[in-house]
Amino acid sequence: MAELEIHHEVEGSDPTGKTVGILAAVLAVLLAVVTIVSHRAHTDAVLLKSEANDKWSFYQAKRIKFHSLELGEDLLNAMPERGPAAARMLERYSAEKKRYTNESAVAQDDARQSDREAAHIEDRALRYDIGEGLLEIGLVLTSLYFISRSKLFPAIGMVAAIAGTVIAALGFMT
Repeated sequence: MAELEIHHEVEGSDPTGKTVGILAAVLAVLLAVVTIVSHRAHTDAVLLKSEANDKWSFYQAKRIKFHSLELGEDLLNAMPERGPAAARMLERYSAEKKRYTNESAVAQDDARQSDREAAHIEDRALRYDIGEGLLEIGLVLTSLYFISRSKLFPAIGMVAAIAGTVIAALGFMT
C-alpha cells in the first residue's frame, strides 16, 4: 500500500492579520449600524412626504370649496332680480369663504412644514448613504490585506472608513 503524505502549510503568527481582522469586524458593525439608520431615515422621509401630500390634498379641497362658493356668488349676482333668500345665501357664502380662506391658510402652512421636515430627513438620509458607501469601501479595501498582504489597503480603507463615519455622524447632528 502506498502511503499518502499530507503536508499542511502553517503560516506563522500574523499579528497584522489579526489587527486587520478586528478592524474589518469593527467596520462591518459600523456599516451595519449606519445602514439601519439610513434605511430608517428613508422610511421616515417617505412617510413624511406622504403626510405632506395628504395635507396638500386637504389644502386643495379647501380651495375648491372656496372657488365653488365664489361661483355661487357669481351666479347669484348675475341674477337680475334677487330676493331675500339670495341675500341670505350671499351672506352665508361670504362667511364660509372667510372660513375656507383661514382653513386653507392653516392647511397650506401645515403642508409646507411637513415638506420642510421631509426635506430635512432626506438630507440626513443622504449623509447616511454617503457614510455607508465610504464604510463599504473601507471594509473592502481593508479586507484586501488578506489577499495581498499589503498594509497599504488597510491604511486606505481606514481613511475611507473614518470619512464615512464622520459623514454619517454629521447626519446624526443635523
